[in-house]
Amino acid sequence: MGSFCKDYVGEIIQAWYMDDSNEDQRLPHHRNPEEYVTLDQLAVELGVLSWRLDADNYETDEELKKILQARGYSYMPQALVQDMIEVCPEKLPNYEEKIKNFFEEHLHTDEEIRYCIAGSGYFDVRGCDDAWIRIWVKKGAVIALPAGIYHRFTLDTNNYIKAMRLFVGEPVRTPYNRPHDHLPARKEYVETFVQKGATNQAVDAAGA
Repeated sequence: MGSFCKDYVGEIIQAWYMDDSNEDQRLPHHRNPEEYVTLDQLAVELGVLSWRLDADNYETDEELKKILQARGYSYMPQALVQDMIEVCPEKLPNYEEKIKNFFEEHLHTDEEIRYCIAGSGYFDVRGCDDAWIRIWVKKGAVIALPAGIYHRFTLDTNNYIKAMRLFVGEPVRTPYNRPHDHLPARKEYVETFVQKGATNQAVDAAGA
């Protein structure tokens, strides 16, 4: 977690199981009663990692460099490509179409790292039981989604996020809408997390 205490990460990253309502996607969609998911659960059970950084100094942040190096990213300019995206009706061309596409359930064949520089939004990921888990990220949050995980993105009711997107080599933004279970990245993810989660649940049930 670098120089930031792990407990403080929860101030800018929270996760919970979603209800099945078809109301506005920008609403929190908590279950009743609310069911929260810890950041440790996200990491261990789903491979979703998170950190808190100083978003006001992202251009020179040594902690960001450490995270990327630890993830196998080179921080040399010729190897690491980074770009910014501002998602809001006023600044994103073809906003309505883009936000609809972002909310389509999909996967990527590479790890996806997003750094919230300003604003806030929701990354929804599928749990091992295929239920949706909503991850709320705010300014300073860094989230890494593993290759092969089904997910989607939407704004919250603030209607604004500015995020850094990080890639190794040429930017790869190709989304593979569900179902794409035949892709090697998906098969590896299922073997590493989904099947392991199902096995653990079966063991827990047997011991109950």
